[in-house]
Amino acid sequence: QVQLVESGGGLVQAGGSLRLSCTASGRISSVPGMGWYRQYAGMQREMVAVITSTMLTRYAHYAEGRFTISRDTAKNTVYLEMNNLRPEDTGVYVCNMQIRTRGFTPAADYWGQGTQVTVSS
Repeated sequence: QVQLVESGGGLVQAGGSLRLSCTASGRISSVPGMGWYRQYAGMQREMVAVITSTMLTRYAHYAEGRFTISRDTAKNTVYLEMNNLRPEDTGVYVCNMQIRTRGFTPAADYWGQGTQVTVSS
């Protein structure tokens, strides 16, 4: 059983910063990909930032220059540093990891429960 646990969300004023963390636990062989998504009620999740095992990163256009994704592979942890936050960044941020639970079996998608980020104007 693999679990993802997020932390670091909260309420912040516009222009402020937050750092999100997500750690996976359980039977884990390798984690090819990690990422953060944002979800609004009744809507599909949208990619905020992703990072591969070789540290290649990709960001949503609104995250470029303000957000930084990083990972600690040894700790099965992914981070999202968010700076210069805007009210439109408000939402539930959900962690995703593509995890192999043994050997070279195909990786499966695992999701956290989400952490609320609220940016006040």
